[in-house]
Amino acid sequence: MPMKLYSHWQSSASYRVRIALNLKQVDYLQTTVDLAPTKSQQHRPEFKAVNPQGLVPTLVLNNGTVLSQSMAIIEYLEELVPVPSLLPVEAAARARVRAIAQIVASDMHPLHTTRVFTYLANSLDLEPSAIDCWTSHWVTRSLSVIEAMLSDADYCLGTTVTMADIFLVPEVYAARRFGVDLALFPKVRRVDACCSNHEAFYRAHPSAQPDAPVVA
Repeated sequence: MPMKLYSHWQSSASYRVRIALNLKQVDYLQTTVDLAPTKSQQHRPEFKAVNPQGLVPTLVLNNGTVLSQSMAIIEYLEELVPVPSLLPVEAAARARVRAIAQIVASDMHPLHTTRVFTYLANSLDLEPSAIDCWTSHWVTRSLSVIEAMLSDADYCLGTTVTMADIFLVPEVYAARRFGVDLALFPKVRRVDACCSNHEAFYRAHPSAQPDAPVVA
C-alpha cells in the first residue's frame, strides 16, 4: 500500500517532500488540502484529526504513522531509503547541506506561508502589493546568504543532488512569485536550472500537480 501525502500544489514545503519522494522512488498517493482562504481545508476537523497542526505536507506511512514537518519527513526518507543519499559522507559537508536547508526552512519559508499572509492582510490591513514587497525583502536577504554559501558546481554543494537543493529549488519558485530579482543570484539560478532538468524535480513542480490551476 503506498504512503499518503497530504499536499497543496503551491506549498513550498510540500514541493520539497515531493522531490524527496521522487528521488527516493517511494510510491505515494497524493491528497489535496486546499489552502485557499475560501476553502481553508487545513482547518477542518477531518484534516486536524490527521495533523493537529493543520499544515501540509503530512505523510501517512503504510502502518498509519503520521509524519509532519518537511525536514522531519525528508530525514525519515533518508533513513528509510539510504540510496541515493541526500547528504554527503563527510560530517562538515553534511552540516553545510543542513545549514542551507535550515536557512530555507527556518528563515525564509515561515515568512511567506498562507497563515502569515492572512494575518498581514486581515489583521494589519496590508495591501497585496505591500505584502509582496515585505516578502521579497526577506527572501532576498536569505538568498544573498545562500548565494555566498554555494559551490561553483552544478548543484548547491557539489555534483550531486543533496537536501540543500531540495529545499532551495521550491524557494526559487516562490521568489519568482514575489518578484524577487534573481539576476542578483547567478549561482542560485544555475542550481535551479540544473535541477529543473532532473525528472524528480520536474515531476514535483507545482504546475505538474493534480490540483494546479489549468492554464488556458
